[in-house]
Amino acid sequence: MKKITTKTISPIIVIAVLIVLWETISHLFDIPAWLLPAPTVIVQEGIAGWSGYQHHLISTTKLSVIGFAIGVSVGLMVAISLHILPTFKKAFYPLLILSQNIPIIVLAPLLVIWFGFGVMPKLIVITLVCFFPIAVSTLDGFRQTSHELLHYMQMAGASKRQIFTKLELPHALPSVFSGLKIAATYSVMGAVISEWLGANQGIGVYMTLAQSSFRTDRVFVAIFFIMLLCMLFFGIIVGLEKIFIKGRVKEENN
Repeated sequence: MKKITTKTISPIIVIAVLIVLWETISHLFDIPAWLLPAPTVIVQEGIAGWSGYQHHLISTTKLSVIGFAIGVSVGLMVAISLHILPTFKKAFYPLLILSQNIPIIVLAPLLVIWFGFGVMPKLIVITLVCFFPIAVSTLDGFRQTSHELLHYMQMAGASKRQIFTKLELPHALPSVFSGLKIAATYSVMGAVISEWLGANQGIGVYMTLAQSSFRTDRVFVAIFFIMLLCMLFFGIIVGLEKIFIKGRVKEENN
């Protein structure tokens, strides 16, 4: 209990100290609000302007969830396909790595040219940023399967389907969830980037409008909600990880 309490309280104390220092420096040096607003100013704007950005927050959340679901689905399907078909893995895995050398911020304008300013290019951007961590982590999980257990199941006459469902997939779950946690945070980032390129609503749009009007307090409000969404998605994945992985470990022990 002491370790858990320390781990929980220590980050809170550090954050609280930083906020107090920020507030003190802002007032002590009389820093203009357009340059660096104090935390109290940001909180006041966040509360007072809720009705003005509520729909932006909802839009970004929906876009992030849908794009995350598509990216995870595609990433898992590609990883499973490359694992089942080793020949294709040798041919396409280098291309999978090379695809990540293209910055999304550079590729996004091309998607707008090809697909317009609708939802499609935005979902493609989020899918691309979520796809890679899922595919790579899942493939690494499959590769870390115990060779002794694999040899034992083959000697016992298990089929490839049984080996995959009973051995390889369960052993890859920790790696899959590692990729899910990365993709969950990337999905929000991808949504905001896609909204910068052309959208009617979303946190990215709200941030762009605030920046152009030198409302730095609103920019920080947007940053806060982006961080909050990332932490929320990350926490959900961690909760699911505890349910699935710890539940599987308990079943194996029993």
